[in-house]
Amino acid sequence: MKYLRLSLVLFATLLIGCIGKSKETKDNESDRDVSQNLDPAEEVAVKFPVYDFDGFEPLLHKDDSYTYIVNFWATWCKPCIKELPYFEQVNEEFKDKNVKVLLVSLDMPNMWKSRLEPFVEKKGIQSEVVILDDPKQNDWIPKVAEEWGGGIPATLIYKGKKRNFYEQEFTYEELTQELQQFIN
Repeated sequence: MKYLRLSLVLFATLLIGCIGKSKETKDNESDRDVSQNLDPAEEVAVKFPVYDFDGFEPLLHKDDSYTYIVNFWATWCKPCIKELPYFEQVNEEFKDKNVKVLLVSLDMPNMWKSRLEPFVEKKGIQSEVVILDDPKQNDWIPKVAEEWGGGIPATLIYKGKKRNFYEQEFTYEELTQELQQFIN
């Protein structure tokens, strides 16, 4: 019961942040999946790694020759879906410049099989996708970035110790402009 309550609080927090940033007024019918929802208590194997924050946190602090773009998103977040093609384009165009894109899904467990997996497959997403499943968002959100209010889309770009955090929706031009600060 406690897990369910915390999950609902996380969902509501992220939904409010996402809705507040949406500029579109109509759903894109082709992006909807009306598949059945799975029982959250069921243990299901998913195609993507599932992390709690302790397991996920090392992905935010790699110190190698790569620039990492870590995007927090969910399939129910319209601004997130709108910007995903730009992350995919950057992943393809900048892979030879040591840039890696990591798409961190904040979808609820009952959406992983019914919505997340079909969405990633349908869109042909090539960037690495992981799932962050940790209901203690009040603990981990400030560990990602002190200034993060919890809304999505949100993106961390880092290389070594240099880090910039963005709680916003990106255009392709804005994303590549921010990335240039790290690869030049």
